[in-house]
Amino acid sequence: MTTYVALLRGVNVGGNKMVSMAGLRAALEDMGFSDVRTVLQSGNVVFRSTARAGTALEHSLENQLEARLKCAADFHIRTAAEWKDVVARNPFKDEARRDPGHLLVTFFKAPLDKTKVKTLEGAIPGRERLHADGRQMYIVFPDGVGTSKLPPIMDRTLGVRGTSRNWNTVLKLSTLAGS
Repeated sequence: MTTYVALLRGVNVGGNKMVSMAGLRAALEDMGFSDVRTVLQSGNVVFRSTARAGTALEHSLENQLEARLKCAADFHIRTAAEWKDVVARNPFKDEARRDPGHLLVTFFKAPLDKTKVKTLEGAIPGRERLHADGRQMYIVFPDGVGTSKLPPIMDRTLGVRGTSRNWNTVLKLSTLAGS
């Protein structure tokens, strides 16, 4: 069996796409996944399965979530081994230690276009710093995410939307995934 980390995009944010974590756990257990655990209320799930990772698993979970819980949301899935790499490859280790709440990792379904990432780097309006690594982008928000002008520019420039978690949550999920 493989351990997976699944992130739902945009649930339980600002009263939109409300999903009960107990309901989410029950839905995944009903689908045959085991050791289903959630972290926080923002759609972070760790589970075990013999299913193979990738877009087929993401699409299956998206379809089942909509059918069972009446909520359309993207799933971004990584194996425990991939999650371990996310932690190990963090280029902002000092910031992670000093201010983990202002270091975010944004997860995407496919590797990012390097030309678009370069364009985004040139368009950063504040003190934010970023580093793209395959299907992840590490971003330091020294002045906080709430006041940053980067997120909307990021969506337009990259042409794809991901889901972000702060470093504290990344580490909690790493512990749960055993990575």
